[in-house]
Amino acid sequence: MIFGTFVVGLYKGKTLKETAYLFQAALLCLWWAGLTVSSNFFAVFQFEGIPSVSFWSFFAADLIFLVSLSLIRAYYKNVQIEFVILGAFGYATVYCWNASFLTESGYLASGVMTLGLAYNFFLCFSSSLFRNSSTGLFLNATKTLVQILCIWCVALLVIPFVLLDSVGRDFSINYGLQTAIGAVIFAMASFLGLVSAYFMVRDGEGTPLPLDQTNTLVVTGPYRFVRNPMAIAGISQGLAIAIIFQSSGILIYSLLGALVWHIVVRPVEEADMEKRFGESYLEYRSQVSCWIPKL
Repeated sequence: MIFGTFVVGLYKGKTLKETAYLFQAALLCLWWAGLTVSSNFFAVFQFEGIPSVSFWSFFAADLIFLVSLSLIRAYYKNVQIEFVILGAFGYATVYCWNASFLTESGYLASGVMTLGLAYNFFLCFSSSLFRNSSTGLFLNATKTLVQILCIWCVALLVIPFVLLDSVGRDFSINYGLQTAIGAVIFAMASFLGLVSAYFMVRDGEGTPLPLDQTNTLVVTGPYRFVRNPMAIAGISQGLAIAIIFQSSGILIYSLLGALVWHIVVRPVEEADMEKRFGESYLEYRSQVSCWIPKL
């Protein structure tokens, strides 16, 4: 029912935030449904030493403050509702991390809540997150390198490790054809990400982060063929890791990340670029695809 509402909302011209909150409500409902029907799914989110009844005690709170308010916000524009949802995610995140520190477990649940908090922070403050870089080439290159290292460590090491650890697996690899294919995809995707960042710094006079974004529209290098090569690179890296470790959890994480980026992050970025670059960006967008490269 929730996914039906989400799809209908997409075709009825919902704005970015309305669609984002519908999407959030749908994911939360699916998450609780998974906890209900699958004991294995429930187990990977459980905290050791904390009884399951304590976990289920959050059901009503999630339904009221997260699912219901997300649905209300999807149909009723109200900034106060957005901050109530953000506060609810903040409380739940602090609670989960405190439980993880006390029990030395439940890191997947705490990580999921942290991602939810970041998602809602983006929704609340997206209009003020985009700022042009004011530094020179060398400093932009340094900042970009630091950004890439930090993002790769979190997205490609920490999160996959937590996902594997939650199901009792480690980072051991069974070498074979599948591993080789994954390694090749990962190397190619990483190279694409680094090359894209190079052209963004050199020709865009900025960095990949919205808080320190480019001053010039970048249409060189990989950007000649596809509008979002760095997003493609990041998603491909995640899929490559899923192939290497043969992990359905990492696969779902990568695909879900791609969906969130396409539905929530991309429209905000494109609206900001249209505002800053005007007709030149509209012409570029009409000629270059978002996902499929055109030679």
